[in-house]
Amino acid sequence: MSIKIIMIEDDCELAQLLCDFLKKYDLVVENFDDPFLGISSLNLKDYDLLILDLSLPGLDGLEICKEVRQKSDIPIIISSARSDVDDKIKGLELGADDYLPKPYEPKELYARIMSVLRRYKKKTEYTLKLNKGLVYDEQNCKIYLNNKPLELTRAEFEVLLHMLKKEGCVISRSELIGSSQSLNEESASRSLDVLISRIRTKLAKNSKNKRFIYSIRGVGYRLEN
Repeated sequence: MSIKIIMIEDDCELAQLLCDFLKKYDLVVENFDDPFLGISSLNLKDYDLLILDLSLPGLDGLEICKEVRQKSDIPIIISSARSDVDDKIKGLELGADDYLPKPYEPKELYARIMSVLRRYKKKTEYTLKLNKGLVYDEQNCKIYLNNKPLELTRAEFEVLLHMLKKEGCVISRSELIGSSQSLNEESASRSLDVLISRIRTKLAKNSKNKRFIYSIRGVGYRLEN
């Protein structure tokens, strides 16, 4: 199966050169010289990797990197003529997997692509082994549901992790409050109800056909995975 790559690069001549070269290795590249069209395509289609220029018309590539990483774990290689080390550091901090300064040989880009994809595959395989339902990934300190990481606040994470560790058991409200250092002690009881409601909403987004957290009247809550 071909590897599908999206490239956002406004230098059309360079983009064509790279597309033609990578095609020899069964890498299918779709380029967008308009960053807004590129982002739209990312939201609509499935790609294996993103090659991202930084100096784009109307939108800085670092902003794209930040936006993409907030929504997806797709591997990102920044391909840029900007040589400022701060740009490189910022790009990596925002979630890019590699930074390739221009000019470069197409074969180096190919090598970087394959290296990034190998690392991503190892990480994905590890995660998929873990995430059969609702599971805590201790290595990455994340909770996954149906192979997708849940976006949780610190308090939500602490409470859900405690419930997950005591799966199937009825947990008292006081125990749950004590499991989180992030809950406000003065209004902890009311805060817990709000927090549980938020967790339920986030779980429902990833699994619409299953209820995980049950209220036990007068006692507390029980999690069933």
